Amino acid sequence: MDFNVKRLAADAGTFLSRAVQFTEEKLGQAEKTELDAHLENLLVRAENTKMWTEKIMKQTEVVLQPNPNVRLEEFVYEKLEKKAPTRVNNHDLLGQSMIESGNDFGPGTAYGNALIKCGETQKQIGGAEREFIQSSALNFLTPFRNFLEGDFKTILKERKLLQVKRLDLDAAKTRLKKARMPDARAAAEQELRMTQSEFDRQAEITRLLLEGVGSTHAHHLRCLNDFVEAQTTYYAQCYQYMVDLQKQLGSFPSTFSNNNQSSVSGGASVSVPTIPVSASLPGVSAGRAASSGGFNELRSSNGSRKARVLYDYDAASSSELSLLADEVITVSCIPGMDSDWLMGERGTQKGKVPITYLELLN
Repeated sequence: MDFNVKRLAADAGTFLSRAVQFTEEKLGQAEKTELDAHLENLLVRAENTKMWTEKIMKQTEVVLQPNPNVRLEEFVYEKLEKKAPTRVNNHDLLGQSMIESGNDFGPGTAYGNALIKCGETQKQIGGAEREFIQSSALNFLTPFRNFLEGDFKTILKERKLLQVKRLDLDAAKTRLKKARMPDARAAAEQELRMTQSEFDRQAEITRLLLEGVGSTHAHHLRCLNDFVEAQTTYYAQCYQYMVDLQKQLGSFPSTFSNNNQSSVSGGASVSVPTIPVSASLPGVSAGRAASSGGFNELRSSNGSRKARVLYDYDAASSSELSLLADEVITVSCIPGMDSDWLMGERGTQKGKVPITYLELLN
């Protein structure tokens, strides 16, 4: 019991000594041992590393998950060490809506089929987005967070201990200055040597930890490369998905159902020539020009050519020929026929067909 009391008294005395030293330094009544310039520079670099790591992490999290409520929820799950629920992203939701509407309109219709293909592409982009977020969280955010919660906390702990050792050292210097009796001076000198040794040892430990921040920078550089690579892969995937979708939509007609066409006087049905979506999409103008040239040659030669049907077509009247996607028919031009139409033949069946549904074969 007496030992514990003495120890508590000694600790209280040490704490009081540090408090007095700290207060007198703030009031300018006591000298303060300054750290060497190299150690000070290392401390500044560590603080800057911590500050910018936090800012980069925060902004990266905003990029990966723009919804602040979801970010907060994920943070809570992480602190509770529970797995966050799996969520569908906005691309998934958009894709599902497109697919459902396309099925409702009918996969056999041009618009319904186009909606389904767009929806499937949106879901592909949603999957690529999830992979990008997971990769970035694992290879970029996690190492940054580990530094803040691991290495930097250790640095902070040792830095605080260095501050304590520095206060003990300066308090010992003050007591030595005030000592007048030989015994008191001898005791103060011994205390000074001991506190100086402890301060030097702690300064060396802190310096070694701070110099390790350089290797942290090198590690974070590798993580940054991983993040950029993940972004590159993600955007390349999205671009390729959209290019493929654009090519598919380029072969679709922007057509109204001929079954719903209004009738002119006398009951005659009016056929509306189709305009393919590719006419408004970049990157396909060269293909359209080549195709148009082939049809122009066919008209000028008054001959016939084989043509592949690009998509289904329902005849609007008895003068037209219904078509099935991917079948091959014979087409020819009849003098006086509308330039958007050709005469198609399938065995004994004949009828007008829209040229936008056709691809001439060599």
